[in-house]
Amino acid sequence: MKQRFSVISIIIIALLLSACKPEQKEFVDDILLPMTPVKNQGENELCWAYAMLATIETEHLVRGDSVNLSATYVGRKLKAYQKAIGSSPNTQRAMCQTLLNIIQRDGIVGYDVMPDDATEDLPTPQWVFMLGARYTPLEFAHSVCAPDEYLSFTCQPDSPYHQKVEVMIPDNWEHNRLMNMPLDTLKAHTDHALRQRHPVCWESKAHAMTIVGMAHDKKNRPYYILKNSWGPKEPHGGLVYMPYQKLWQDMVAIYMTHDAYLTYSASK
Repeated sequence: MKQRFSVISIIIIALLLSACKPEQKEFVDDILLPMTPVKNQGENELCWAYAMLATIETEHLVRGDSVNLSATYVGRKLKAYQKAIGSSPNTQRAMCQTLLNIIQRDGIVGYDVMPDDATEDLPTPQWVFMLGARYTPLEFAHSVCAPDEYLSFTCQPDSPYHQKVEVMIPDNWEHNRLMNMPLDTLKAHTDHALRQRHPVCWESKAHAMTIVGMAHDKKNRPYYILKNSWGPKEPHGGLVYMPYQKLWQDMVAIYMTHDAYLTYSASK
């Protein structure tokens, strides 16, 4: 009996000691840019809006400014725009370029007045109040994202490089044209932008997120850190660690500011 007790005690102590050991992280963050809180798109298909707005938000945080923007407002303006033109599919899916188009046409408001869980009976704001001043949503949008501040890129090897091409996917029902660049060029500009503390918006055929950092695992394999829009209860607090090669295999389009793009050219 004494021997049995001793064995059981050893097992219990071993389990307690293992539970007390610091958890070993699966990834090591090499770069992680500041972010607004992770949002939750719920049942809607506005990932493109969440991703592009998150890119704008992080860009402002890096500059020492702070904005937190409403994708719900964008969803309402999208619905109104589709109804007005009468020729687009009745869908919430779109490209991140559509977000840039909407806020330059219809403006944007803060997340605090139209959060993720805003119901249909909440009126769409007509004004934005900030620092004692009153702005229209369009005036506010131009203060957080100037017209043509962001560059849009794709990689289509069968089309001429350094020219704008239409991305032939159903989400591009607006027929947006993006600058076509070699993949190695986009990789170089993206990595350098992140090292210079600029976020990059990333889009695949299925989903869109914001690249906010870079990391590596225990075997020193490289990953990108992406801010998702499925809520903070997802693994890693709502962040996604995506293998370097997978991100570029799935890439349809990326978006970054002029400054982010030009930092690479200036460094050469």
